[in-house]
Amino acid sequence: MSSSLGLSSDVVAYLAAANPPEHPVLARCRAETQALPMAQMQISAEQGAFMQVVARMLHAKRAFEVGVFTGYSSLATALVMQDMHGKQARLLACDVSEEWTAKARGYWSDAGVGDLVDLQLRPAAETLDQRIAAGEAGAYDLGFIDADKTGYDSYYERGLTLLRQGGVMLFDNVLWSGRVADPKDTTPDTLALRALAGKVKADPRVHAAMTNIGDGLLICVKR
Repeated sequence: MSSSLGLSSDVVAYLAAANPPEHPVLARCRAETQALPMAQMQISAEQGAFMQVVARMLHAKRAFEVGVFTGYSSLATALVMQDMHGKQARLLACDVSEEWTAKARGYWSDAGVGDLVDLQLRPAAETLDQRIAAGEAGAYDLGFIDADKTGYDSYYERGLTLLRQGGVMLFDNVLWSGRVADPKDTTPDTLALRALAGKVKADPRVHAAMTNIGDGLLICVKR
């Protein structure tokens, strides 16, 4: 089972018991994804629960996501937004994989949120640029970034444009299984994550905190 970095199986089980139960389709998505070769790309159940609380705190009605995989995070967010806003909720989902997002489409449909999700299968930067050009700057409440790490800076800039004041953007994998703390690791992904952390820390456009939820979650609140 996918879990947050450094947590023992006992603690993960305790969190699962302490948190509200997952929606049945969320639980099935998580369980079935664990059998796939790229299962490590899925967020943990406790991270999904955290994202749902963030969406509720924001009273989020419009959200964007970069990196869908099999749909767990988008489904978690869409369920909460649907509960608050019904058919008026909208989630823009950006990915390039027809294979993985086909599974996501199935889970969205089974959970009754398929009509709320706008899936765009092309490079995310193109989609975000198109939405900015269409006048959607400042129109989104929440963003979640969980895709190619070397693209994080690009998604950060575009995401800030799309977010409203007080909106929140979450970046996954910012601890990178601890590799960001290893000075000998100079791979492109690690360098990109370190650069983003430094940039966000000094950026007067946001309030930010890096946490150890999941594989490290960077929380950015647009000023």
